[in-house]
Amino acid sequence: MENLRILLELFPWSLIVGTLIAAVCSALGVYVILKRVVFIGVALSEAAALGIAAGMVFGFPAFAGASVITLAFGLGLARPYESGRLPRDAMLGILFVTAGALSILLVARAGLGLEEVKALLYGDLILSRPDDLGVGLAVFVPVAVLLILFRRPILYTFLDREAARLLGVRVAWWEAAYFAALSLVVAASARVAGAMLVFAYLVVSPAAALLASRRLPAVMALAAGISVACTLAGIYGALIWDLPANQFIVALLALVFVLVRIGRLLGRAYARLKHSG
Repeated sequence: MENLRILLELFPWSLIVGTLIAAVCSALGVYVILKRVVFIGVALSEAAALGIAAGMVFGFPAFAGASVITLAFGLGLARPYESGRLPRDAMLGILFVTAGALSILLVARAGLGLEEVKALLYGDLILSRPDDLGVGLAVFVPVAVLLILFRRPILYTFLDREAARLLGVRVAWWEAAYFAALSLVVAASARVAGAMLVFAYLVVSPAAALLASRRLPAVMALAAGISVACTLAGIYGALIWDLPANQFIVALLALVFVLVRIGRLLGRAYARLKHSG
């Protein structure tokens, strides 16, 4: 109880900001997996890191730099690549390595130390501040409204573009709107959560939720619940055992995914045995 009291007194913003980032990123991540563009999360996270590094070097707000660059990357990736010569995965790889290299070069040029580099690449959720909450709310609330009110056209666009067109869905517009929302969420999250944790929220918990359910509302709620639970447990565990909070949360997310995967395999084996018997 003493550790819990310390956490609530000294690090309340980490719990609030972490809960918001976890819930919104994991809900967006469901569409990332359905679209089969899982590496867009890490590419956009690196783009956000590049924007943060540019802000650190040139003296403008980190969120502004991260937003501009991630939006440019996200909208560039939103266009259809099915008919082009290069697949989207190739562009993701090019953007990822370019953004990663440029962010390191900018940090090196600025003469920043190891701690600044680690903060840029990995973030530290437990050190969240009130202004992180303000930025998060300004971005996350409109994105949450978008996901709730327009989940059907976004889902149709991501599952089958041609069928969506036949139904009258403006697929290019909805795809661009989703990638713009995703870019802004990553930009708002990356400075605190870091590239690794944002990528885990976008991929690991949605993957576990998709294994556990087939209904989209249930999947999104389950993905958000897994991420929030692991975030709160990870922050608390990091305080108790003096561990890096972000990496501990990622480990918990991975553990949940493994347990869900094992449970699904055991369920299938039991169903086969019951059917054969």
